[in-house]
Amino acid sequence: MAEIKKTAKRLNFKNPRLRRDAHEFPGGGKGLVICEKCDIFYYQKSWHHNADAFIAKRENKDLPVKFAVCPACQMIKNRQYEGEVIIRNVPEKLKNEVINLANAYCDRAFLKDPLDRLAAIGFVGSDISVRVTENQLANKLGKKIKDAFNKVKTKTSFQKSPGDVARVIVEFLEK
Repeated sequence: MAEIKKTAKRLNFKNPRLRRDAHEFPGGGKGLVICEKCDIFYYQKSWHHNADAFIAKRENKDLPVKFAVCPACQMIKNRQYEGEVIIRNVPEKLKNEVINLANAYCDRAFLKDPLDRLAAIGFVGSDISVRVTENQLANKLGKKIKDAFNKVKTKTSFQKSPGDVARVIVEFLEK
């Protein structure tokens, strides 16, 4: 038991959070932070929709308000992403359906979590590339495409530390 404590102390298990996590999980300050671009707001350690309705409530009128850019808008501005879905061998007649499915799925994810966003969608050669702001959203989108279409194979890979990018390859088996 003493050996385990020495090892834990040597490896500094007391505070295992990495420095890069500080921007993802900031401390809950007093007041509201409203995104300048998309009207979501940060209150009590999480992001929420509809800042105007929240501020309109009587008990919330005297909270201090700051304006900033939310992490999702900042990622999109910097052309960063945490998840990428690459869709290969898409039959020509299904390309619009696949793009519409990705757009609709990301829109529904945004309604559940304000930081789940579609960052970019485009063509890379004959493949479709969908980039999103959250790695789990990419994973779920890949599964959704597999469920929606017949004869589709998926493969998910996660980038090694310190990154956390998920890359999902969706491949149509028949063209």
